[in-house]
Amino acid sequence: MIDVCDPCLRRSFLIAHLAPRIAGLLTRRRGRRVAGLLALPEDELLAAAAGRRIGEALAFLDSFDADSERERLDTSDAVVVCSHASLYPAPLRELDDPPAVLFGAGRVEALDLLGEEPAVAVVGTRRASPYGAEVAYSLGRGLGASGVPVVSGLALGIDATAHRGCLDGRGVPLAVLACGPDVAYPRRHRSLHERVRAAGIVLSELPPGTAPFLWAFPARNRIMAGLARMTVVVEAAQPSGSLITSDFARDLGRSVAAVPGRVTSRYAHGTNALLRDGAVPITGTEDVLDELFGVDLRRPPDEALRGPLPEDPVLREVLDAAEQSDSIDGIAERTGRGAGEIRAALGRLEVDGHLVRRALGGWERRA
Repeated sequence: MIDVCDPCLRRSFLIAHLAPRIAGLLTRRRGRRVAGLLALPEDELLAAAAGRRIGEALAFLDSFDADSERERLDTSDAVVVCSHASLYPAPLRELDDPPAVLFGAGRVEALDLLGEEPAVAVVGTRRASPYGAEVAYSLGRGLGASGVPVVSGLALGIDATAHRGCLDGRGVPLAVLACGPDVAYPRRHRSLHERVRAAGIVLSELPPGTAPFLWAFPARNRIMAGLARMTVVVEAAQPSGSLITSDFARDLGRSVAAVPGRVTSRYAHGTNALLRDGAVPITGTEDVLDELFGVDLRRPPDEALRGPLPEDPVLREVLDAAEQSDSIDGIAERTGRGAGEIRAALGRLEVDGHLVRRALGGWERRA
């Protein structure tokens, strides 16, 4: 699906052409912030980024053929919409430097959904703790099952876990990349990239085939914040890219939320600081939905909060019985299995994170 005008297409390919020069410019001590740079008109962008190679950049523009690029994009099944297209997400227009073009890989219906449902960005550290990963998965799954699009960056840690949760909740994931939308980055997420494309969409302001650049990561963070009505930071150190996303969200007047973390964890310093500064505290999917729609106006399905079932049928049977009984004898009565087999199953369920033992006896299902 291609809906893009020539001037917007020309600008997007110019930014991709200048990407290595932008990288060098922003690493200098007095380099411009990426947001300010991308907001410049074409002539000022050329003057700022092309440097001594402005002749090369001008030659590129002279040779640029919008019709040929449009045809090439069409044959690759890319989704391409410019800021003048009806499917271009309206919330992005509130940015000071909205991307001229969004290049996508996946389902165009995912863009259409953004006009109907408020999206939530779930972001955080690449080095997620087990606690952070559990919360990110639960939020992604609960929001996905509730029909709320989940925006993140497909990065290691919190981002990827939120995407997986959304997929398991049969929701619509939207991944925003710092490279072309067809480029799986990091490479180990190739299969996750394919799953997101199949169920939702992968987006970028850079054309297909473009390699990632360091400057493009904070640049893509502004897009994530722009797409989302609310940005939830699960775990973040100080400083971090996740906090850059929350800064963009605040600049746009959007809701910023954070999950409380352990005060002894460096990856909770950023989130706890956000809470101290007035961010919305999030303890589960219900808190996010209450903030978006009003208290109790939308609830996630019970199965989304309960998490995925184990594959082993014996474990499933014991898990179901453990929710209804506080003792091994009670579970044995419900399942007809021996105490030894039940103890082994309960141990496996605890190790795999399906059950947690209550202090006063019995077990509780984990999200």
